[in-house]
Amino acid sequence: MLFEYDFTVTERFLRYVQIDTQSNPNSDSSPSSEKQKILSALLAEELLAMGIEDAHADVYGYVYATIPSNAAKILPVICFCAHVDTAPDCSGTDVKPLLHKHYSGSDIVLPDDLSQIITTEKYPYLKNHIGSSIITASGKTLLGGDDKAGLSIIMDMAHYLMLHPEIVHGPIRILFTPDEEVGRGTEQLDMKKLAADFGYTLDGGKLGSYEDETFSADAVTITINGVIAHPGDGKDKLVNALKIVGEILAALPLHEWSPETTSGREGFVHPVSIDGVSEEASVHFIVRDFDTNKLSDYEHRLKGIAEQVLLRHPKASMQFKVKEQYRNMKEVLDQYPQVSAYAVEAYKKVGVPMTKTPIRGGTDGSRLSFMGLPCANIFTGMQAIHSKHEWIAVNDMEKAVETLVALVQVWELHG
Repeated sequence: MLFEYDFTVTERFLRYVQIDTQSNPNSDSSPSSEKQKILSALLAEELLAMGIEDAHADVYGYVYATIPSNAAKILPVICFCAHVDTAPDCSGTDVKPLLHKHYSGSDIVLPDDLSQIITTEKYPYLKNHIGSSIITASGKTLLGGDDKAGLSIIMDMAHYLMLHPEIVHGPIRILFTPDEEVGRGTEQLDMKKLAADFGYTLDGGKLGSYEDETFSADAVTITINGVIAHPGDGKDKLVNALKIVGEILAALPLHEWSPETTSGREGFVHPVSIDGVSEEASVHFIVRDFDTNKLSDYEHRLKGIAEQVLLRHPKASMQFKVKEQYRNMKEVLDQYPQVSAYAVEAYKKVGVPMTKTPIRGGTDGSRLSFMGLPCANIFTGMQAIHSKHEWIAVNDMEKAVETLVALVQVWELHG
Protein backbone atom coordinates (compact mmCIF):
# COMPACT_ATOMS: atom_id res chain seq x y z
CA MET A 1 0.00 0.00 0.00
CA LEU A 2 1.02 3.63 -0.32
CA PHE A 3 0.70 3.84 3.48
CA GLU A 4 1.56 1.53 6.35
CA TYR A 5 -1.51 -0.62 6.88
CA ASP A 6 -2.46 -3.71 8.85
CA PHE A 7 -4.77 -5.54 6.49
CA THR A 8 -8.04 -6.82 7.96
CA VAL A 9 -8.99 -8.93 4.94
CA THR A 10 -7.75 -12.24 6.38
CA GLU A 11 -9.37 -11.78 9.76
CA ARG A 12 -12.65 -10.88 8.07
CA PHE A 13 -12.45 -13.83 5.71
CA LEU A 14 -11.84 -16.31 8.53
CA ARG A 15 -14.95 -15.01 10.31
CA TYR A 16 -17.24 -14.75 7.31
CA VAL A 17 -16.63 -18.27 5.99
CA GLN A 18 -17.85 -19.74 9.28
CA ILE A 19 -21.34 -18.33 8.66
CA ASP A 20 -23.38 -20.77 6.58
CA THR A 21 -24.86 -18.88 3.63
CA GLN A 22 -25.58 -21.59 1.06
CA SER A 23 -28.30 -20.61 -1.37
CA ASN A 24 -31.06 -23.06 -2.23
CA PRO A 25 -31.75 -23.81 -5.92
CA ASN A 26 -35.10 -25.41 -5.05
CA SER A 27 -36.52 -22.39 -3.23
CA ASP A 28 -38.69 -19.64 -4.71
CA SER A 29 -38.26 -17.28 -1.75
CA SER A 30 -36.06 -14.19 -1.78
CA PRO A 31 -33.43 -14.80 -0.64
CA SER A 32 -33.56 -18.50 -1.36
CA SER A 33 -32.27 -19.25 2.16
CA GLU A 34 -32.91 -17.04 5.19
CA LYS A 35 -29.47 -17.79 6.64
CA GLN A 36 -27.86 -15.57 4.01
CA LYS A 37 -29.42 -12.59 5.77
CA ILE A 38 -27.37 -13.30 8.91
CA LEU A 39 -24.15 -12.42 7.11
CA SER A 40 -25.78 -9.52 5.27
CA ALA A 41 -26.84 -7.99 8.59
CA LEU A 42 -23.35 -8.45 10.03
CA LEU A 43 -21.72 -6.76 7.02
CA ALA A 44 -24.08 -3.80 7.30
CA GLU A 45 -23.28 -3.46 11.01
CA GLU A 46 -19.55 -3.52 10.34
CA LEU A 47 -19.89 -0.88 7.61
CA LEU A 48 -21.85 1.34 10.01
CA ALA A 49 -19.13 0.85 12.63
CA MET A 50 -16.59 2.15 10.09
CA GLY A 51 -18.60 5.37 9.84
CA ILE A 52 -20.41 4.60 6.58
CA GLU A 53 -23.70 6.15 7.59
CA ASP A 54 -26.18 4.76 5.06
CA ALA A 55 -25.12 1.10 5.25
CA HIS A 56 -28.08 -1.26 5.58
CA ALA A 57 -29.37 -4.70 4.63
CA ASP A 58 -32.82 -4.88 3.07
CA VAL A 59 -35.51 -7.52 3.48
CA TYR A 60 -34.11 -9.55 0.57
CA GLY A 61 -30.57 -9.74 1.98
CA TYR A 62 -29.00 -7.08 -0.25
CA VAL A 63 -26.49 -4.75 1.43
CA TYR A 64 -26.19 -1.18 0.17
CA ALA A 65 -23.64 1.37 1.40
CA THR A 66 -21.98 4.57 0.18
CA ILE A 67 -18.53 5.98 0.78
CA PRO A 68 -19.12 9.65 -0.15
CA SER A 69 -16.86 11.45 -2.57
CA ASN A 70 -14.11 13.60 -1.08
CA ALA A 71 -13.08 15.00 -4.47
CA ALA A 72 -13.50 18.62 -5.54
CA LYS A 73 -15.10 17.62 -8.85
CA ILE A 74 -18.17 15.65 -9.88
CA LEU A 75 -17.21 12.06 -10.61
CA PRO A 76 -19.06 8.91 -11.70
CA VAL A 77 -20.34 6.58 -9.00
CA ILE A 78 -18.30 3.36 -8.91
CA CYS A 79 -19.85 0.21 -7.47
CA PHE A 80 -17.96 -2.74 -6.00
CA CYS A 81 -20.04 -5.90 -5.71
CA ALA A 82 -19.67 -9.37 -4.19
CA HIS A 83 -22.17 -12.07 -3.22
CA VAL A 84 -22.89 -13.43 0.24
CA ASP A 85 -24.08 -16.91 -0.75
CA THR A 86 -21.99 -19.99 -1.30
CA ALA A 87 -22.69 -22.75 -3.80
CA PRO A 88 -25.07 -25.68 -3.15
CA ASP A 89 -22.53 -28.06 -4.74
CA CYS A 90 -20.71 -28.87 -1.49
CA SER A 91 -21.66 -28.44 2.17
CA GLY A 92 -21.18 -24.99 3.68
CA THR A 93 -22.26 -25.98 7.20
CA ASP A 94 -19.72 -25.83 10.04
CA VAL A 95 -16.87 -24.58 7.87
CA LYS A 96 -13.58 -24.74 9.76
CA PRO A 97 -11.04 -22.51 8.01
CA LEU A 98 -7.39 -23.43 8.51
CA LEU A 99 -4.63 -20.85 8.13
CA HIS A 100 -1.41 -22.48 6.89
CA LYS A 101 1.37 -20.01 7.61
CA HIS A 102 4.60 -20.25 5.62
CA TYR A 103 3.24 -22.96 3.31
CA SER A 104 6.08 -25.39 2.56
CA GLY A 105 4.91 -26.71 -0.80
CA SER A 106 4.19 -30.19 0.54
CA ASP A 107 0.86 -32.01 0.26
CA ILE A 108 -1.88 -30.65 2.52
CA VAL A 109 -3.92 -33.42 4.15
CA LEU A 110 -7.17 -31.98 5.42
CA PRO A 111 -7.65 -33.18 9.02
CA ASP A 112 -11.40 -33.88 9.07
CA ASP A 113 -11.20 -36.19 6.03
CA LEU A 114 -7.76 -37.63 5.43
CA SER A 115 -8.73 -38.68 1.91
CA GLN A 116 -8.92 -35.00 0.93
CA ILE A 117 -5.40 -33.98 -0.10
CA ILE A 118 -4.42 -30.71 -1.79
CA THR A 119 -1.27 -31.03 -3.89
CA THR A 120 0.80 -28.80 -6.12
CA GLU A 121 0.47 -31.46 -8.83
CA LYS A 122 -3.28 -30.99 -8.92
CA TYR A 123 -3.15 -27.24 -8.23
CA PRO A 124 0.09 -25.87 -9.75
CA TYR A 125 -0.82 -22.31 -8.74
CA LEU A 126 0.00 -23.35 -5.16
CA LYS A 127 3.67 -23.20 -6.11
CA ASN A 128 3.35 -19.41 -6.42
CA HIS A 129 2.62 -19.24 -2.70
CA ILE A 130 5.34 -21.39 -1.17
CA GLY A 131 6.58 -19.53 1.91
CA SER A 132 3.36 -17.52 2.17
CA SER A 133 0.10 -18.08 4.03
CA ILE A 134 -2.83 -19.93 2.50
CA ILE A 135 -6.26 -20.83 3.85
CA THR A 136 -8.11 -24.11 3.34
CA ALA A 137 -11.19 -25.77 4.79
CA SER A 138 -10.87 -28.83 7.02
CA GLY A 139 -12.01 -31.56 4.61
CA LYS A 140 -15.76 -31.89 5.06
CA THR A 141 -16.98 -28.64 3.51
CA LEU A 142 -16.16 -26.06 0.92
CA LEU A 143 -14.22 -23.05 2.18
CA GLY A 144 -16.46 -20.31 0.82
CA GLY A 145 -13.88 -18.17 -0.92
CA ASP A 146 -16.51 -17.82 -3.64
CA ASP A 147 -17.42 -15.19 -2.76
CA LYS A 148 -16.51 -14.41 0.83
CA ALA A 149 -13.09 -13.45 -0.47
CA GLY A 150 -14.82 -10.75 -2.52
CA LEU A 151 -16.79 -9.59 0.51
CA SER A 152 -13.65 -9.43 2.66
CA ILE A 153 -11.67 -7.52 0.03
CA ILE A 154 -14.36 -4.89 -0.43
CA MET A 155 -14.81 -4.56 3.33
CA ASP A 156 -11.08 -4.04 3.84
CA MET A 157 -10.98 -1.49 1.01
CA ALA A 158 -13.79 0.40 2.76
CA HIS A 159 -11.95 0.17 6.07
CA TYR A 160 -8.77 1.52 4.51
CA LEU A 161 -10.49 4.43 2.79
CA MET A 162 -12.37 5.41 5.94
CA LEU A 163 -9.07 5.42 7.86
CA HIS A 164 -7.32 7.44 5.14
CA PRO A 165 -9.45 10.40 4.05
CA GLU A 166 -6.41 11.85 2.32
CA ILE A 167 -6.98 9.29 -0.48
CA VAL A 168 -9.01 11.31 -2.98
CA HIS A 169 -11.83 9.43 -4.69
CA GLY A 170 -15.28 9.86 -6.11
CA PRO A 171 -18.49 8.34 -4.73
CA ILE A 172 -18.23 4.60 -4.08
CA ARG A 173 -21.19 2.29 -3.80
CA ILE A 174 -20.88 -1.06 -2.04
CA LEU A 175 -23.30 -3.82 -3.02
CA PHE A 176 -23.52 -7.30 -1.56
CA THR A 177 -26.03 -9.64 -3.20
CA PRO A 178 -27.66 -12.95 -2.21
CA ASP A 179 -28.36 -15.93 -4.47
CA GLU A 180 -25.69 -15.40 -7.13
CA GLU A 181 -24.87 -19.10 -7.10
CA VAL A 182 -28.43 -20.04 -8.06
CA GLY A 183 -28.65 -17.43 -10.82
CA ARG A 184 -30.85 -14.98 -8.93
CA GLY A 185 -28.31 -12.47 -7.67
CA THR A 186 -30.01 -9.43 -9.17
CA GLU A 187 -33.63 -10.61 -8.95
CA GLN A 188 -34.69 -8.17 -6.21
CA LEU A 189 -31.99 -5.55 -6.76
CA ASP A 190 -33.17 -1.92 -6.61
CA MET A 191 -31.18 -0.22 -9.35
CA LYS A 192 -32.56 3.21 -8.48
CA LYS A 193 -31.35 2.81 -4.92
CA LEU A 194 -27.98 1.57 -6.14
CA ALA A 195 -27.62 4.61 -8.41
CA ALA A 196 -24.17 3.70 -9.71
CA ASP A 197 -22.60 4.44 -13.10
CA PHE A 198 -19.95 1.73 -13.47
CA GLY A 199 -19.07 -1.35 -11.49
CA TYR A 200 -16.71 -4.21 -10.73
CA THR A 201 -17.58 -7.55 -9.21
CA LEU A 202 -14.97 -9.14 -6.92
CA ASP A 203 -15.54 -12.72 -7.99
CA GLY A 204 -12.43 -13.72 -9.94
CA GLY A 205 -9.60 -16.17 -9.40
CA LYS A 206 -5.83 -15.95 -9.75
CA LEU A 207 -3.83 -12.82 -8.97
CA GLY A 208 -4.01 -10.49 -11.96
CA SER A 209 -6.99 -12.14 -13.62
CA TYR A 210 -9.55 -9.78 -15.11
CA GLU A 211 -12.72 -10.69 -16.96
CA ASP A 212 -14.85 -8.51 -19.16
CA GLU A 213 -16.45 -11.34 -21.12
CA THR A 214 -18.80 -14.15 -20.15
CA PHE A 215 -20.88 -16.77 -21.84
CA SER A 216 -24.27 -15.85 -23.17
CA ALA A 217 -26.76 -18.30 -21.73
CA ASP A 218 -30.17 -19.81 -22.35
CA ALA A 219 -32.08 -22.61 -20.66
CA VAL A 220 -34.00 -25.16 -22.70
CA THR A 221 -36.65 -27.56 -21.44
CA ILE A 222 -37.85 -30.44 -23.62
CA THR A 223 -41.06 -32.00 -22.33
CA ILE A 224 -42.20 -35.31 -23.76
CA ASN A 225 -45.84 -36.36 -23.51
CA GLY A 226 -46.17 -40.13 -23.72
CA VAL A 227 -49.22 -42.35 -23.57
CA ILE A 228 -50.02 -43.96 -20.24
CA ALA A 229 -51.44 -47.45 -19.89
CA HIS A 230 -51.30 -50.18 -17.28
CA PRO A 231 -47.96 -51.93 -17.80
CA GLY A 232 -49.70 -55.27 -17.59
CA ASP A 233 -51.76 -54.34 -20.61
CA GLY A 234 -49.30 -51.97 -22.27
CA LYS A 235 -48.49 -53.76 -25.50
CA ASP A 236 -49.04 -51.44 -28.47
CA LYS A 237 -50.54 -48.84 -26.11
CA LEU A 238 -47.92 -47.58 -23.66
CA VAL A 239 -45.50 -44.89 -24.86
CA ASN A 240 -42.96 -44.25 -22.12
CA ALA A 241 -41.89 -40.61 -21.96
CA LEU A 242 -38.90 -41.42 -19.76
CA LYS A 243 -37.48 -43.77 -22.38
CA ILE A 244 -37.92 -41.15 -25.10
CA VAL A 245 -36.02 -38.63 -22.99
CA GLY A 246 -33.28 -41.25 -22.64
CA GLU A 247 -33.17 -41.66 -26.42
CA ILE A 248 -32.80 -37.91 -26.91
CA LEU A 249 -29.87 -37.86 -24.49
CA ALA A 250 -28.29 -40.85 -26.22
CA ALA A 251 -28.60 -39.04 -29.57
CA LEU A 252 -26.48 -36.08 -28.42
CA PRO A 253 -22.99 -35.85 -29.97
CA LEU A 254 -20.36 -37.78 -28.04
CA HIS A 255 -17.21 -35.92 -29.03
CA GLU A 256 -18.33 -32.30 -29.32
CA TRP A 257 -20.83 -29.78 -28.03
CA SER A 258 -20.59 -30.71 -24.34
CA PRO A 259 -18.69 -29.39 -21.28
CA GLU A 260 -16.72 -32.65 -21.29
CA THR A 261 -15.35 -32.00 -24.78
CA THR A 262 -15.02 -28.20 -25.05
CA SER A 263 -12.75 -25.50 -23.67
CA GLY A 264 -11.61 -21.96 -24.35
CA ARG A 265 -14.11 -20.14 -26.52
CA GLU A 266 -16.11 -23.21 -27.52
CA GLY A 267 -19.77 -23.33 -26.54
CA PHE A 268 -21.86 -26.31 -25.46
CA VAL A 269 -25.29 -27.79 -24.79
CA HIS A 270 -25.48 -29.54 -21.42
CA PRO A 271 -28.33 -31.62 -19.91
CA VAL A 272 -28.52 -30.80 -16.20
CA SER A 273 -31.60 -32.62 -14.87
CA ILE A 274 -34.51 -34.91 -15.69
CA ASP A 275 -37.88 -35.09 -13.99
CA GLY A 276 -41.19 -36.78 -14.62
CA VAL A 277 -42.88 -40.16 -14.94
CA SER A 278 -43.63 -42.49 -17.80
CA GLU A 279 -46.61 -40.39 -18.96
CA GLU A 280 -44.72 -37.05 -19.05
CA ALA A 281 -41.05 -36.32 -18.58
CA SER A 282 -38.80 -33.32 -19.03
CA VAL A 283 -35.11 -32.84 -19.58
CA HIS A 284 -33.51 -29.50 -18.75
CA PHE A 285 -30.52 -28.13 -20.66
CA ILE A 286 -28.23 -25.16 -20.38
CA VAL A 287 -27.01 -23.66 -23.67
CA ARG A 288 -23.79 -21.59 -23.67
CA ASP A 289 -21.59 -19.67 -26.09
CA PHE A 290 -19.64 -16.39 -26.14
CA ASP A 291 -21.39 -15.47 -29.38
CA THR A 292 -25.04 -14.80 -28.52
CA ASN A 293 -26.10 -15.45 -32.12
CA LYS A 294 -24.93 -19.05 -31.87
CA LEU A 295 -27.42 -19.88 -29.12
CA SER A 296 -30.31 -20.02 -31.57
CA ASP A 297 -28.26 -22.27 -33.86
CA TYR A 298 -27.59 -24.65 -30.95
CA GLU A 299 -31.25 -24.64 -29.96
CA HIS A 300 -32.35 -25.36 -33.52
CA ARG A 301 -29.94 -28.29 -33.70
CA LEU A 302 -31.10 -29.64 -30.32
CA LYS A 303 -34.74 -29.39 -31.37
CA GLY A 304 -33.91 -31.24 -34.59
CA ILE A 305 -32.29 -34.08 -32.63
CA ALA A 306 -35.40 -34.39 -30.46
CA GLU A 307 -37.71 -34.29 -33.47
CA GLN A 308 -35.77 -37.11 -35.13
CA VAL A 309 -36.25 -39.23 -32.03
CA LEU A 310 -39.98 -38.41 -31.97
CA LEU A 311 -40.34 -39.76 -35.52
CA ARG A 312 -39.91 -43.21 -34.00
CA HIS A 313 -42.73 -42.51 -31.54
CA PRO A 314 -45.64 -40.99 -33.52
CA LYS A 315 -48.07 -41.23 -30.59
CA ALA A 316 -45.83 -39.02 -28.41
CA SER A 317 -45.63 -35.23 -28.53
CA MET A 318 -43.08 -32.64 -27.46
CA GLN A 319 -42.89 -29.10 -26.09
CA PHE A 320 -39.62 -27.21 -26.61
CA LYS A 321 -39.21 -24.12 -24.44
CA VAL A 322 -36.31 -21.63 -24.42
CA LYS A 323 -35.67 -19.16 -21.57
CA GLU A 324 -33.04 -16.43 -21.71
CA GLN A 325 -30.71 -16.52 -18.70
CA TYR A 326 -27.94 -13.94 -19.25
CA ARG A 327 -25.85 -12.39 -21.98
CA ASN A 328 -22.14 -11.78 -22.59
CA MET A 329 -21.29 -8.63 -20.63
CA LYS A 330 -18.69 -7.71 -23.25
CA GLU A 331 -21.53 -6.58 -25.51
CA VAL A 332 -22.09 -3.76 -23.02
CA LEU A 333 -18.53 -3.20 -21.80
CA ASP A 334 -17.24 -2.62 -25.32
CA GLN A 335 -19.34 0.56 -25.29
CA TYR A 336 -17.50 1.80 -22.17
CA PRO A 337 -13.78 1.12 -22.73
CA GLN A 338 -12.79 3.22 -19.71
CA VAL A 339 -14.00 0.45 -17.36
CA SER A 340 -11.23 -1.86 -18.54
CA ALA A 341 -8.69 0.87 -19.36
CA TYR A 342 -8.77 2.22 -15.80
CA ALA A 343 -8.53 -1.29 -14.39
CA VAL A 344 -5.41 -1.89 -16.50
CA GLU A 345 -3.91 1.29 -15.06
CA ALA A 346 -4.75 0.29 -11.49
CA TYR A 347 -3.23 -3.18 -11.90
CA LYS A 348 -0.02 -1.57 -13.18
CA LYS A 349 0.01 0.89 -10.31
CA VAL A 350 0.17 -1.93 -7.75
CA GLY A 351 2.56 -4.07 -9.81
CA VAL A 352 0.12 -6.78 -10.88
CA PRO A 353 0.35 -8.04 -14.48
CA MET A 354 -3.17 -8.33 -15.88
CA THR A 355 -4.38 -11.52 -17.53
CA LYS A 356 -7.65 -11.19 -19.44
CA THR A 357 -9.63 -14.39 -19.78
CA PRO A 358 -13.23 -15.03 -20.83
CA ILE A 359 -15.43 -16.59 -18.12
CA ARG A 360 -16.91 -19.93 -19.12
CA GLY A 361 -19.94 -19.05 -17.02
CA GLY A 362 -21.65 -15.93 -15.75
CA THR A 363 -21.46 -13.52 -12.83
CA ASP A 364 -23.71 -10.92 -11.27
CA GLY A 365 -21.78 -8.58 -13.58
CA SER A 366 -23.41 -10.20 -16.61
CA ARG A 367 -26.86 -9.18 -15.48
CA LEU A 368 -25.77 -5.87 -13.97
CA SER A 369 -24.23 -4.85 -17.28
CA PHE A 370 -27.53 -5.36 -19.09
CA MET A 371 -29.44 -3.66 -16.27
CA GLY A 372 -27.55 -0.43 -16.88
CA LEU A 373 -24.39 -0.91 -14.79
CA PRO A 374 -21.42 -1.82 -17.03
CA CYS A 375 -19.55 -4.22 -14.79
CA ALA A 376 -16.29 -6.20 -15.17
CA ASN A 377 -14.78 -8.80 -12.81
CA ILE A 378 -11.62 -8.50 -10.67
CA PHE A 379 -9.49 -11.23 -9.06
CA THR A 380 -9.81 -12.36 -5.44
CA GLY A 381 -7.41 -15.33 -5.37
CA MET A 382 -10.05 -18.04 -4.86
CA GLN A 383 -9.08 -21.50 -6.13
CA ALA A 384 -10.77 -24.92 -6.50
CA ILE A 385 -14.09 -23.27 -5.78
CA HIS A 386 -17.24 -25.23 -4.89
CA SER A 387 -15.14 -28.12 -3.59
CA LYS A 388 -13.58 -29.50 -0.43
CA HIS A 389 -10.16 -28.63 -1.89
CA GLU A 390 -10.94 -24.94 -2.03
CA TRP A 391 -8.06 -22.69 -0.98
CA ILE A 392 -6.94 -19.09 -1.16
CA ALA A 393 -3.69 -17.19 -0.64
CA VAL A 394 -3.59 -14.32 1.84
CA ASN A 395 -1.23 -12.36 -0.42
CA ASP A 396 -3.73 -12.49 -3.30
CA MET A 397 -6.53 -11.07 -1.17
CA GLU A 398 -4.31 -8.30 0.16
CA LYS A 399 -3.20 -7.40 -3.36
CA ALA A 400 -6.83 -7.19 -4.42
CA VAL A 401 -7.45 -4.66 -1.64
CA GLU A 402 -4.55 -2.58 -2.93
CA THR A 403 -5.90 -2.83 -6.46
CA LEU A 404 -9.31 -1.46 -5.46
CA VAL A 405 -7.73 1.47 -3.61
CA ALA A 406 -5.64 2.22 -6.68
CA LEU A 407 -8.67 1.86 -8.96
CA VAL A 408 -10.75 4.50 -7.22
CA GLN A 409 -7.80 6.87 -7.47
CA VAL A 410 -7.47 6.20 -11.19
CA TRP A 411 -11.15 7.01 -11.72
CA GLU A 412 -10.65 10.23 -9.78
CA LEU A 413 -7.55 11.12 -11.80
CA HIS A 414 -9.40 10.78 -15.11
CA GLY A 415 -12.69 12.25 -13.91
